[in-house]
Amino acid sequence: MFNFMFPFSDQAIIFNFTSIQRKTIWQIAAQRFQILKSEMNASATVGVGTCLSTSKPLSIGLTPVPICLLRRRRRCLMIGAETEVELAASEAQPASRRLILLRHAKSSWQHPSLRDHDRPLSKTGRVDAVTVSRKLQRMGWIPQLILCSDALRTRETLNIMQEEARGFLEAEVHFISSYYSIAAMDGQTAEHLQRTICHYSRDELFTIMCMGHNRGWEEAASMFTGASVELKTCNAALLEAPGKSWEEAFAVAGYGGWKLQGIVTPSSSC
Repeated sequence: MFNFMFPFSDQAIIFNFTSIQRKTIWQIAAQRFQILKSEMNASATVGVGTCLSTSKPLSIGLTPVPICLLRRRRRCLMIGAETEVELAASEAQPASRRLILLRHAKSSWQHPSLRDHDRPLSKTGRVDAVTVSRKLQRMGWIPQLILCSDALRTRETLNIMQEEARGFLEAEVHFISSYYSIAAMDGQTAEHLQRTICHYSRDELFTIMCMGHNRGWEEAASMFTGASVELKTCNAALLEAPGKSWEEAFAVAGYGGWKLQGIVTPSSSC
């Protein structure tokens, strides 16, 4: 922690930077000071000669810059230095990682002979998938990576969302067969999601969506946030935590440290 005072300013601003960042800030301030100093010296420079008719000194050369312009230049230099310091401060903060936990849309029970894994979406489920994809796109929660259960109803939910929102179509997609079975195992989904996310993610991916089933998805959302989260069909829990990587986000937030930004449902007003 140290006090930093910009050139020609009587206000000290306190920042918390590393030694490398402090060195960079002082270099910026020194450069700004030298620019301002050289401009002030140039504005005051006047060439001196002799008038041939009177043999009196004659001033020639540059016209002095008005004080108001010098003050304006000083303010611009100070604002520029402040902006660069603010950018350095923002770069020091870890980026936010956004996690979408989406339960598949409503499935059909018209064909009792089908395995549960192979049940398709109902008509209502298809409409809901369109609605939720539009809402996520409008909110800016577009995943760069999608990890999806390989059950038919989750794959159909994803296909509809990709058809409706181009951002979902551009995302990297992996189908995780274990997402179908892990959701039925009490208390194991959150840890399993964390492992698969860290396995498939990269530092440059900031928004990831995991698509699966209950009970597991409700349990995982509740464990990550420390709140009681209910996920009906085609509901999406929006979670956020800081971290320079997904591993760091999970390590720092742990269980209960992820911030619940909201739950998107087909009937919600968002």
